[in-house]
Amino acid sequence: MRSRSYVYATALAIGSLATVSANTPIFHDGIMEFVIAQDFTEIKLTELPTAITDAVIKDYPDVTLNRAFINGEQKYKLEVTQEDGTSLELYSDANGNWIEM
Repeated sequence: MRSRSYVYATALAIGSLATVSANTPIFHDGIMEFVIAQDFTEIKLTELPTAITDAVIKDYPDVTLNRAFINGEQKYKLEVTQEDGTSLELYSDANGNWIEM
């Protein structure tokens, strides 16, 4: 009688694991959609809207602007270097408003 209980408990445990692993691809697809939405293309620094360069000068006066990128939603990603040498990524809309990505 005891071995039947162990067999039943083992089958129940294995069955519950299958349910958890079935949800994994859905979670993975959600991550992939997030990555695709952030697809940025590099642009020349001279192509940045004036509002963004003005915002950098005003809010981050001690950084060096290294690279700029744009995505399909007209959001900009800026790669800058701070005075201490650390890198920082800033995100902005076309009007120079800082956004979180």
